[in-house]
Amino acid sequence: MLCVDVVTLFPELFAPAIGLSILGRAHERGVVTIALHDLRQALEPGERADDRPYGGGPGMVLRPEPLARILDPLLAAHTGERRSIVMTSAAGRPFRQADAQRFASLDRLIVLCGRSEGIDERIVESFGAEELSLGDFVLTGGEIPALAFIDATVRLLEGALNPASLEMESFAAGSLDAPAYTRPPRFRGIDVPEILLSGDHAKIAAWRREQSRRRSAARRPDLGGEG
Repeated sequence: MLCVDVVTLFPELFAPAIGLSILGRAHERGVVTIALHDLRQALEPGERADDRPYGGGPGMVLRPEPLARILDPLLAAHTGERRSIVMTSAAGRPFRQADAQRFASLDRLIVLCGRSEGIDERIVESFGAEELSLGDFVLTGGEIPALAFIDATVRLLEGALNPASLEMESFAAGSLDAPAYTRPPRFRGIDVPEILLSGDHAKIAAWRREQSRRRSAARRPDLGGEG
């Protein structure tokens, strides 16, 4: 079972997602446990979670002491685990499917949600945190990326989804998934490709591979998959 710990200033943003859909069912089945750590609860009286950056500039930076007060006992209580500490950051490298696969093999995933100008760099140095980004854009906080990282990881855990669903989807073979169709067979003058109605599973599989190859070449040539 994977244990996920989320350190955030806004734990209430996670509650709806944890209780819904595949993520919620996985949590109910014991496939994953998700613990929310409110950074405000780690503050001393009169202390702030963030402060202005040294050297000047706009925005605020999350201070290292409150984060360490959560991380130190958490890590001490769970020694010998296969674990990773992830920090959401627009300056981090892009999150990929391979990261989700790697996280799904862990015992514990700890996610630190950045805010405003980010988290004091000494957290990265002290705890070996890995900085990951959701994409080439900036958000007001790291809660949305954290949810994305967690969702992408949990769906790969045994018992979360039908294994067959994971074999035929985007990035499973280093390429994008083929187009999908369902009822009705005609919608606004557009027909479902005839091959999909043929019942010939070998030809359908070949069609999907070719469509995957074409879609990947057109939209994501950087993937370099075979389709």
